[in-house]
Amino acid sequence: LKAASQPLESASKTEEPKKNQFLCLWASSMDKTYNWRVAQSMIFGQPLVFDMSYEKDMSDREVANTVRQLVLSESCNRRSMDPFHIHFCNFKDDSLYHKEFIKHYREAWGKLLITVTDQCYTDIFPKDKLIYLTADSPKVMKTFDHDKIYIVGSMVDKSIKTGVSLAQAKRLGLETAALPLEKYLLWSSGAKNLTLDQMMHILLTLKDTGDWKKALEFVPKRKYSGFVNKPVHELKTALNLINVLKLRKRQDELRKQFANNYSKKLTRK
Repeated sequence: LKAASQPLESASKTEEPKKNQFLCLWASSMDKTYNWRVAQSMIFGQPLVFDMSYEKDMSDREVANTVRQLVLSESCNRRSMDPFHIHFCNFKDDSLYHKEFIKHYREAWGKLLITVTDQCYTDIFPKDKLIYLTADSPKVMKTFDHDKIYIVGSMVDKSIKTGVSLAQAKRLGLETAALPLEKYLLWSSGAKNLTLDQMMHILLTLKDTGDWKKALEFVPKRKYSGFVNKPVHELKTALNLINVLKLRKRQDELRKQFANNYSKKLTRK
């Protein structure tokens, strides 16, 4: 038995390095594929802008959290079948953003296939092509436009006062839009702000499929109780009608009860 088990053990030992070698080759191959797609996107891809002008509005810890979300966003984009051409605009080399990126990427920071610039997006792209995505916008995004350039504010929304990104867009004379969260989701609680990596997942899915329901699956489940088949305003109208009918029924019952009690009092007299 011992003699029989020895060849099996030696075989498993020789197979392990082969398996590891295969995994390394596969990972290297996939990495080259991802890099090729992102390189192509820098020439032919749809730009996606991250506005890096909000550092002054955040604490050091919040900037670090923002950068973590941006790192996740870059990774998600790089693995996409049709990645965006990411632009970090209003980026300063002496910023805390920059220091945090160096912590995460180290020497790979300078090799990232993204565009990093201290220029404002309005100096790079035509204004009529730009749409600033902000939860405070009165205009709701209906469809994903492949000819537009979407801008996302690089900040932790919890730390920023309401309307800061909307004010920034208005100051620059830019069109704004909010995701149609209430139209497709039964919102439970909390602010309608999402992390940067959640936004990236949503925008990539929209770009690939145009399916809002599929895209909004990246909204944390704790924030909503489900999807709706009809627009929420229609559902609210129906619920309001039901409540009105219930109220009328209750009022009728109270009137009848009052009438009965009143007639009984008259009979007793």
